[in-house]
This record gives sequence, C-alpha cells and structure tokens, in this order.
Amino acid sequence: MPPDWPENTLMENTQDLHDRRIEDAWATLQAHSRTGVALEPRASRLAFADPEFMLRRETRGIRFQLELLKPDLDQQALGIENTVVVFGSARFRSEEESQAALLAAEATGDAAALARARTLLRNAHYFEQARAFGRLVTQHSAGKAPADMLFICTGGGPGIMQAANQGAHEAGGISVGLSIALPMEESANPFVTPALSFKFHYFALRKMHFMMRAKALVAFPGGFGTLDELFEVLTLVQTGKTKPVPIVLFGSEFWKRLVDFDFMVEEGTISPDDRKLFHYTDDPQEAWGLIRSFYGL
Repeated sequence: MPPDWPENTLMENTQDLHDRRIEDAWATLQAHSRTGVALEPRASRLAFADPEFMLRRETRGIRFQLELLKPDLDQQALGIENTVVVFGSARFRSEEESQAALLAAEATGDAAALARARTLLRNAHYFEQARAFGRLVTQHSAGKAPADMLFICTGGGPGIMQAANQGAHEAGGISVGLSIALPMEESANPFVTPALSFKFHYFALRKMHFMMRAKALVAFPGGFGTLDELFEVLTLVQTGKTKPVPIVLFGSEFWKRLVDFDFMVEEGTISPDDRKLFHYTDDPQEAWGLIRSFYGL
C-alpha cells in the first residue's frame, strides 16, 4: 500500500469490491429468473449465490442455520422479545364470510356443499374469538417498553391465524407470522406485519421459533398441524426441555371430545399432574386472564 494512502481507504475499497461482487452475483440470479433461463452449474459462481450448491443434501445444515438465524435477527431488530402464540385451524372463516358461503351453497342445491357451509358457519365464532383475543393482548402492550410487551405470533396462514393477526392489527399493534411453504398456502395472511412475515421450509425450525419467544400458547380447534404443535409444546414443558408457560385450550367441548386426558391418566400413560399443564376456556377474556394471572400482570 503506498505510504500516502490512509489505512481506511484500503478497507473502503475492499468493502466496495465485496459489495460489487455480491451485487453482481445477485444481478446474475435475477437476470436468469426474469428471462426464464436455467442456471447451469458453474464452479466460478459464488457459493452463497449458487442455487445448485445451496440446495444440495450436503448443505442442508447451512439451510437449517439460515432459517434459524434470519427470523431471530429480524425480530431482535424490531424489539420482539415476548410472544403469545396462537394456533388453530386454517379452514375457519369469519362469520361474515361463513354466512356468505352458506348462501352460495344454498343457491347451488349441492347437499355436500351445504353441509360444509353449515359446519363452517357453526365454527365461525372461533374466528371472532381469536380476533378478540388478539386485540386484548395487543391493547395490553400499547405504550409499554419492548421488554414488557407481548406480541401475537401465529403460523401466518388463514383461519384462526389470520383472526389473531387481524385482532392485533385492529388494536394498532404489530404481530408475527411464521408461515410454512406448502402447496395449498401461497402467502401469509394480510394482517401479519410485513417486516415480521417469515416463511420456512422446515417444520422443525418453524416450531423452534414458535417456542423461542413464547410466553404463552393458546390452541384453538384445529387439525393435524394444530395437534402437532400443541403436543410438541406439551411434551417440551412436561419433560422440562422448556420453561413452563400457560397453555390454553380454547373451545372446551372440542378439546374434551377430541382428547380424553382423563383416560390417559387412567391408563397410566400420563400422570395426574400432567393435566395441570393446560387450561380449558371458551372466552377470550378468560384466556387472557389466565396468562395475566400466571405472570402477575
């Protein structure tokens, strides 16, 4: 380096070169994407900008790390430290949408469609209750320091997830969506805060992020995905792999009919104390009250 060059000049030039190389790499990828030209394997391509390399089986561990790191850093940047996670069916709709679906089904005269629409309308109250719960959590956090705030976090999809995100949005707050890349779900629901809308490829990393900041879990009626997430959390708390958190089963008739925990105790597959890991409720205010009581809020 010539003696009259300041030391930081070399660092700036090196950084500029680094930035240009990154920009060139991504420009190449974007150009191929826009024109529909397939990327050919090329040894000279930067490793991080080489899809063929990044998608190999051998680089799966790197992809795990990236899915762990990206949402964590972005949430840190926006002060998301504590969340209330809401699970539930992606199939439920608002009362307004459900009523419209019933009218449409009645017009067709299709018995199967009519039965589905009636079921949808019967379950629409869960959508409205999840929406109300999202508002309650968000209203509590208004004006508080980030460390004292609780943010709604959902799977980012439609149904109950959308309802909770919508409630947070209506209360003037932000909320998190941890969506998963699935054939039947193209994008996150419109009420997730855009800067907190994350998409995952790996279910395992997504579930890890649900628990990393969770201060409570509220499970509304749902299908396989809801059951998977609920029982994973119950197992983690039961085995001491994570700290105890309030676990609320919203919709007591649904959950008691679906899972007979008393029978599991009778058969010795769980202990009587395991029933203390969760609470039933049918009221958004009571669900929020259980969480407030647990933390003395």
